[in-house]
Amino acid sequence: MIAHFLRRMRPWVAGLSGCVLSALAQAAPPIALEAPESVRELLTTHLTTLREDALPEAADDRERQALIRRTRKEIESLLATEGYFTPTVARVGAERSPMRVKVTLGPRAEISAVDIDFSGALAEARFADRREALRQAWLLPVGSPFRQTAWDGAKGHLLDGVAYRDFAAARLTRTRAEVDPDNARVRLAVTVDSGPPFTLGALNIEGLQDYPSDLISRYNLIEPGDAYDQDRLLEFQRVLQSTPYFSSVVVDVPTRDVDPDQVPIHVSVAEAKPKRVGLGVGFSSNNGYRTEASYRNANLLGRGWLLTTGVRLQQRHQLAYADVFLPPERGGRQDSFGALVERSDTQGLRITNSAIGVARKHARGDIETHLAFKLQREIYAPDGVEESHRKALSANWTWTWRKVDNLLDPREGFVVSGQIGGGAKAALSDQNFLRLAGRVVRYQPVGERDVVILRADGGMTLAPSRDGIPQDFLFRTGGAQSVRGYAYQSLGVQEGSATVGGRYMAAVSAEYVHWLDNTWGVAGFVDAGNVTDERHTFRLKPGYGLGARWRSPAGPLAVDLAYGHDDRTVRLHFAIAVAF
Repeated sequence: MIAHFLRRMRPWVAGLSGCVLSALAQAAPPIALEAPESVRELLTTHLTTLREDALPEAADDRERQALIRRTRKEIESLLATEGYFTPTVARVGAERSPMRVKVTLGPRAEISAVDIDFSGALAEARFADRREALRQAWLLPVGSPFRQTAWDGAKGHLLDGVAYRDFAAARLTRTRAEVDPDNARVRLAVTVDSGPPFTLGALNIEGLQDYPSDLISRYNLIEPGDAYDQDRLLEFQRVLQSTPYFSSVVVDVPTRDVDPDQVPIHVSVAEAKPKRVGLGVGFSSNNGYRTEASYRNANLLGRGWLLTTGVRLQQRHQLAYADVFLPPERGGRQDSFGALVERSDTQGLRITNSAIGVARKHARGDIETHLAFKLQREIYAPDGVEESHRKALSANWTWTWRKVDNLLDPREGFVVSGQIGGGAKAALSDQNFLRLAGRVVRYQPVGERDVVILRADGGMTLAPSRDGIPQDFLFRTGGAQSVRGYAYQSLGVQEGSATVGGRYMAAVSAEYVHWLDNTWGVAGFVDAGNVTDERHTFRLKPGYGLGARWRSPAGPLAVDLAYGHDDRTVRLHFAIAVAF
C-alpha cells in the first residue's frame, strides 16, 4: 500500500522538484565572476550584468555573447577608475549558466608628471611662496598610483587651498589626465584661476526680528577691509551658533557679480525661543542625590540680556541663584551681575552663604580672563564650635589658557590656569587676605586611543590666620576629580569635630586611560594631596585605584574605586571628565 502511494506521488514530486530547480536557476546571476580580491567588491557592487534579470530566461547564444561583451566594457570602465587601463576580461569554460568570466588586472598606472598652473591674482610675484606651498601640498605626486577618487580629491584639495583665504571666487579652469595605457603612466594637468583677492566689508543680516539690531555685530571680530578668510567666517558662525539666541546660523559672502573690495558678509539666522525651563535629577559621589529646576530668558527687557536662574537641591549642598549676562562687546568682553544663596553641610562644617557680585569675562582665542567683585556674608558653623559670621568684599582675577583637541573629551593638549584674589579690612572685609591658586593639566595621547592625564594643583592664602576669612578663599580637597580614596573635602584643617578650610593646599595626579573601543575604557591612577594651615606640617596623602570610563554625550563618565592610603578605606567616586 505504501509502495502504491509513493508511485502515485512520484510525478508530483518530480514536477515540484523541476519547478524548484527552475526557480533556483532563474534566481542565480547569469555570470560567475573570477577577480582579484582587491577589486572584487568594486565589481560586484557596480556591475549591472551580475543582476539576476540581466539575461532573459530563454536567451540564445547571440544574447549570451552580447552580455559577455557588455560585461567586458563595464569591467574595463570600472577598473580604469582604479588605474588599471589594460585588464584582460575573458570567458572561461563552456557553461551556459552561469557563464564564467575571469579578470586579470595587468599593471596599475602611476603618475608620471604633474603640471599645476595658476592664473588670476595668485599668479602675481607677491604670491610666489603661496603658489609653491600649494604645489608642495598636492595630494597625488609623481609615483603615486592613479585612482579616480584620489584624482578628484587632489583637485578639490588644491581648490580649497586657494579659496579658503583671499580668493573667494577661485575655480578650476583646466583639469586633464592623459593616460598612456601601454606604459601604465598618467600625466596630470590642473589650472586654477584664483580671480581677484577679496576683502570683507559690513554685515548684511537676515532673520533678526525679536533681538536687538546690534546683537550679531557684537560677536563680529572682523574689521571692514580685512582679507577674506574662510576660517574666520566659520569661527564667526560657530560663535553665533553657540549662543542661546539662534537655532541656526549661516555666514558666507557672495562671490559672483560683486565688487571684491569689502564684499558684504551675509549672516542668515533663525532665532531660538528666548525662554526655556529646565528640570533635572542626578547623583554625584561628592554631594549625593540632586534635583534642579532652572529658568532662562535670553531676551530680558527686550535688550538681549541673558537671565539664568534656578534652584539646586543636593543632599549636602543647596543653592538658589540668579545671573544676568549682557551681550558681549566687540572686543570679546562680556559683563554680568548676579546673586546667590547657598547652604552646605560637609565634613561637619555647615555654611550658609549669601552674595551679590559683578564680573567681566574676556575671551580671546585659547585664553580667557575673568575679573569679579563680590560682597558676601557667611554663617560659619563647625561641629563643636560656636557659630560665627564673616563678611568680605573681594576682588578675584582668573586667567585660563585652554588648548585641547576636544573640550568634552580631551585626549591631547593642556589647561593652565591661575587665580589671585583677596579682601581688606579697609574695604568691608573682616580680615586682610590674599589668595593665590594655580592648576596645570596635561593630556598626552598614547598609541591610537589611550591617554595619560597629569594634573597639579596648588594654592595659598596669605593672612595672619584663617579666622574671619570666608571658606571660598581657603582650601579643602578630597573626592572625585581631586584626591580620590578620601571623602569629599575631608582633607583640610580640624576645628572642633569638623574639617574646615586651610591656608595651604597642593595636589598631584597621574592617570592612564586605556580605551577598549570607542565607548568603553579602563583607567589606573595615583593621586596625592593635602591641606594644612602651617607649611611645615604639610604632608601629601596618597590615594590610588582603578576605574571604568564610558563616553557619554556630556563627556567621559568616570567611575573610580580608590584606596585612601592614610584613611585605609576604599571609596567609590563618580565624575564627568571634562577639560576644566
